Amino acid sequence: MQNQVLSTIKQRSSARAYSTERLTQSELDIILKAGLMAPTGMNRQEIHFTVVKGDNPVLTELDEEKRRLRGQEKQPHNFYYEAPVLIFLSAEDEFKWKSVDAGIAVENMALAAESIGLGTLIIGCVYDALHGEEQEYFLEKLQIPEGYSFQIALAVGHKTDNKTPHEYDYKKQVTILE
Repeated sequence: MQNQVLSTIKQRSSARAYSTERLTQSELDIILKAGLMAPTGMNRQEIHFTVVKGDNPVLTELDEEKRRLRGQEKQPHNFYYEAPVLIFLSAEDEFKWKSVDAGIAVENMALAAESIGLGTLIIGCVYDALHGEEQEYFLEKLQIPEGYSFQIALAVGHKTDNKTPHEYDYKKQVTILE
C-alpha cells in the first residue's frame, strides 16, 4: 500500500515557472485552509495570511527593495517567478514560536497545493526587505496586522516547469541514538 501523503511529499519541488492561468477560489481555499489547520505553539493560532495577486504593484517594489539590499542587478524574473498568487505569512511579533509555526503552516500549504496539481515556491528571500528600513511601508501595503511581522511566503500557481525533487543522503543527514 502506498502512502498518499508520502507520495505528495516525494513529488513536490520548488516551481520556478508558472502559466498565466489564475487559481480558482476553490484552489485558493484549499491552500489557505491547509495553513489554518496547521498546529501552533500553545494553540496560539497567531499566523495571519495575506493573499496578493501576482500583478500587484507592491510586489515590484518589494522585488526592487530585495535586490537593492542584496546589491543585485535586475533579474530576468522576479523573486516569485511570476506566480499568479503569493501568500505572505505574518505572525505576532512577541510570540517566541512564530517562525516555527509559520514554517509548519507554509509546508502544509505547499503540500496541499501539490496534492491538487499546483506548483509552489516557499519564499524567504524578501525577509530583509520586509524587516528593513522600509518595513512599515511594506507592512502597510500588504495590510499585515499591527504587531505582526513577515515570516515566510508562498508563491502558488499552475507550474510549467518539471523540476526534479531534491536528493538527500539519509546516512549523512540522520543520526539515530539507541
